Formats: sequence, C-alpha cells, structure tokens
Amino acid sequence: MGESAIVLFSGGQDSATCLAWALSNFETVETIGFDYGQNHSIELEVRQTFLENLRSRFPDMTKGLGIDHMIDLGVLGAISDTALTGEREIEMNEAGLPNTFVPGRNLLFLTIAAAVGYRRNAKHLVGGMCETDYSGYPDCRDDTLKSLQVTLGLGMDTRYVLHTPLMWIDKAETWEMARGLGGDHLVDLIVKDTHTCYRGDRSTLHAWGYGCNDCPACELRASGWSAFADVVPSEKRAAQ
Repeated sequence: MGESAIVLFSGGQDSATCLAWALSNFETVETIGFDYGQNHSIELEVRQTFLENLRSRFPDMTKGLGIDHMIDLGVLGAISDTALTGEREIEMNEAGLPNTFVPGRNLLFLTIAAAVGYRRNAKHLVGGMCETDYSGYPDCRDDTLKSLQVTLGLGMDTRYVLHTPLMWIDKAETWEMARGLGGDHLVDLIVKDTHTCYRGDRSTLHAWGYGCNDCPACELRASGWSAFADVVPSEKRAAQ
C-alpha cells in the first residue's frame, strides 16, 4: 500500500511482529511507544535496541521505517491499581481478569496514535491486540477495536483504519508470521531483542526470549514457542 502507518510498538514479541508486517504492507511506517509507569519499563530500553538492529540487519525491509514517537503517559500509571503499575502480586481479580489488566490502556494508546497520525497524515494504525490466546483483556477484543475505529473517525473527521494482524492467530502462528516476514534471522532478533515478561526479568535467555518464565506473558510466549518449534523441525526434515 502506498500509504503511511503508525505501529504501536511496545518492544515486545507481538508488536515487533506487527512492525515487520506493517513494513511489508505500507510505504512509510512510524512507531509509537508509551511510558505509563509500567514496572517492566525495560521494554522501553530494548525497543530502541530492536529498532537499531532491525535497521542494520534488514536494510531492505526498513527502507520505509520513519521516526519513533515516545509518549509520556505517566498519568495512566498514576490512576491505575494493577500489577503492571504497582507493587502487587499477579493474581486474578473479582471480574475474572488478571490484575495485569490496565483499564483504558489500549483505548488511550490508539487514541493518541490517531492524534499523532492526524498530524503525520498516517491513517493506518497497527496494534498487536489478539483475542485467540490472550489474558482476556476487554480492550483487546475485535468488537472493542472496531467500535473505537468508528469513534476515532467520527471524532477526528478522518477515516482511520485499525489493523490487528494477530487478532485471530495464536502465539505459535505469530512466530510463524515473523518467520514468513523475515526468516529465521527475524525470529532470532525477536527472541533476543524484545521483551514481553511482565516482571521485567532479563536475567535468563530462554529459547523463546528473556523472562521470568512464570508470569502470564511468559507462559503464553513459551507455550507458543513450543508449538512453533515442534513444527519447524518437521518442515526442515521434509525439505531434506
């Protein structure tokens, strides 16, 4: 597409895969990240490393990669009472959601991305939301995002399109998408230079990346990698 997109890029596996997807589908792509007082703020550091290495290792893919926007959303952390923004153990709440759910987070992220897109003439917004194998966050649901797309278009009198390339695939298929977009080299970059662990643990590098191997984000990523790794060897054997 000869158009511009803004990718919500947190520095994690899903958003890194979405960034590669956007670079394959749009002429110019900019990234946006948010500092909302998250405990795992290490993701804000590794995202810069990932962007730098993506540019150096994939020069053809990143020809259209533009500037990175970093937004201070500390107010979100200040009004939240969650395990991602405070000193609390990760557990399920009365609503049946993990207390890692930050109310309004994705709604704010996309609204601000749309406001930046208004100035940058970028009508396409790309996010890594998924409701296949996820933690049940209501702001990740397809219905929520379709509704928000309409609201943003009405409120800014601009036709925005919200793209969620991971919405109907699981974590194993997300790894497969990354491999399809950039081969094993991109998979390796995502493993080593992204961060998804809620506890911000980068002390141990697992086959699927750094993490505590215990929080919901690590469990989802590890199980997805296991299913993906089971498929890859069989494909290689079949090609021999």
